[in-house]
Amino acid sequence: MRIDLNADVGESFGRWQLGDDDALLRIVTSANVACGFHAGDPATLVRTCAAASAAGVRVGAQVGYRDLAGFGRRFIEVAPDDLFADVVYQIGALDAIARTQGTRVRYVKPHGALYNAIVHHQAQAEAVVAAVRAVDPRLPLVGLPGSVVLERASAAGTPVIREAFVDRAYSADGTLVPRTQEGAVLHDPGQVAARAVRMAVEHEVTAIDGATVAVDADSLCVHGDSPGAVELARAVRSALDTAGVSVEAW
Repeated sequence: MRIDLNADVGESFGRWQLGDDDALLRIVTSANVACGFHAGDPATLVRTCAAASAAGVRVGAQVGYRDLAGFGRRFIEVAPDDLFADVVYQIGALDAIARTQGTRVRYVKPHGALYNAIVHHQAQAEAVVAAVRAVDPRLPLVGLPGSVVLERASAAGTPVIREAFVDRAYSADGTLVPRTQEGAVLHDPGQVAARAVRMAVEHEVTAIDGATVAVDADSLCVHGDSPGAVELARAVRSALDTAGVSVEAW
């Protein structure tokens, strides 16, 4: 058994610091690096890509809505042509930075509200897939199993990476519980680690209403901006190792 472990990083902006990227990059195998639209500034992204390269962690472009004030967690009814251009721009910017630090963008993962929107929003899902394919049709796209965006990507021949979230609550339909709902974000390291092992070994998780939800994941995510994110990631990595699950990039 093996699985990838990813985290969102590069989300600081100027003097405002968010998360402990250096510590997370010593634990995870893939880094979803912000691209400046929902978070991150050029200097932060240079430092983050340098740290990921030094740690041997794969860099992914975490593309999002143009929404610094809302941290990319507000849905925007953006036109497909504009979303196509925004995604291409973000991938290209981060890849240029990554190359200066001895690495490159190896995959694309939408962020926040965009990630959740393209589970069902066909027009935006198609725009994201088209943008990724226009940059490089070989770039894998990360998303929620059963989502429209992964269906469109697979149909187009783009590699897909199915993802599960160890620190987020699930609804019975396999989607994430909105952050506005109590209990949507999990903070207990023991609970999160146990969920990670269950996801990786038994391919299931308990939904917020008690239902059992099937989870077929190639990668598990720990949110880098959550309080105690490093502790959570360490607990998950340790629990997976103890359970005999090899943590490695896909």
